[in-house]
Amino acid sequence: MPKTIGVPREIKEDEGRVALSPAGLHELVRAGHAVLVERGAGRESGFDDAEYETAGARLVETAAEIYHESDIVVKVKEPLEREYPLIRRGQILFTFFHFAASRELTDAMLQSGASCIAYETIEAEDRQLLPLLTPMSEVAGRMSVFEGSKCLESPAGGRGVLISGIPGVESARVVILGGGVVGLNAAKLAAGLGAQVTIFDIDLDRLRYLSDILPPNVVTIFSTPYDVRRKLYDADLVI
Repeated sequence: MPKTIGVPREIKEDEGRVALSPAGLHELVRAGHAVLVERGAGRESGFDDAEYETAGARLVETAAEIYHESDIVVKVKEPLEREYPLIRRGQILFTFFHFAASRELTDAMLQSGASCIAYETIEAEDRQLLPLLTPMSEVAGRMSVFEGSKCLESPAGGRGVLISGIPGVESARVVILGGGVVGLNAAKLAAGLGAQVTIFDIDLDRLRYLSDILPPNVVTIFSTPYDVRRKLYDADLVI
């Protein structure tokens, strides 16, 4: 049955993402749904209002219109307090909720009567994967190397170590605790920059997999308190 789907502009501080790209919106319209987009919702993600209109969206001026008219609301981050009164009973709300971090949010959503679906809890049907959380972990892993590299600079209070090194100068020693999605992506980027990477995990099968796919400047070690402590003393950057 066709639904009305709404995309409000994110209002959480420093949040510039948008829940639906024009390409994704176009697929929903093709499937027969009506899609409302608050003006400016995609601007900080590089999508202007004209792109959404071209894809088939109806632009509205306020978040209140989105919540009032939509059967389903898709967001990126959890609703803030001023959005609570806009959420309707029976409405479906998709976003990263992280309910465990906020009793106030949990209580407000229970009182709203909406069906709240948290991206971070959605699992793939065939495997125990979290397909909507995984891309965020990939971003976090790669960004950790960029941010850590900046912190190694002397003006930031670091040791003045260039993560890649140069001919005749040793590259940075990077220790990564955990070989999951974040750790794997951090290792890929750090190794690609030329760092000496050590990655710890308690799953031997995972370590075998990482050893197979990562380059020779990545060493895998089974995680014990003794070995972690030993490596931390020599590390320039710990992720």
